[in-house]
Amino acid sequence: MNNHTRCRWCSGDPLYQAYHDQEWGVPSHDAAHLFEMLLLEGFQAGLSWITVLKKRDRYREVLFGFDPEKLAAMSDARIEELMQDKGIIRNRLKLNAARLNAQAWLRLEDPAALIWSFTGGKPIVHHYARQEDIPAVSPEAEQMSRALKKAGFRFVGPTICHAYMQAVGCFMDHTTDCFRHDQLRR
Repeated sequence: MNNHTRCRWCSGDPLYQAYHDQEWGVPSHDAAHLFEMLLLEGFQAGLSWITVLKKRDRYREVLFGFDPEKLAAMSDARIEELMQDKGIIRNRLKLNAARLNAQAWLRLEDPAALIWSFTGGKPIVHHYARQEDIPAVSPEAEQMSRALKKAGFRFVGPTICHAYMQAVGCFMDHTTDCFRHDQLRR
């Protein structure tokens, strides 16, 4: 797989390449995966995605496998313990947001349907030739951000929502020279 042309944002790091090649932009309707990615995108705020990706396994360990019921019940004492864990991004606001977001997620009638409602239930395929042409925000992401904030979510601004929609396949934003572009638009 290393001989393929990939989106320019994907470095030569094998973890990054595997994420790009196998997960990013692949439509997901799995509620557990959608929840995990929403939290990870929130943890990424202000940082590079590779930083979060390298900590993903540790997050899975310490955040109950991203189980929203367990996260929703996470105690303040547990958040204090996590603030000492060097294997994750130790940011109290983001850890508190993970708990609040789990609570908000559980209040949704059908989280996957809500996430996909902003694209009419199917991926929006873009045909960007250059990485520079891909917007950081979209009207759909702005709508999602407003809806999630209204539902009680945190760390769900329009830029985070746009990146999230790209990650879970609501948007297919692999550039036209990327080998995944033609594979995913079918």
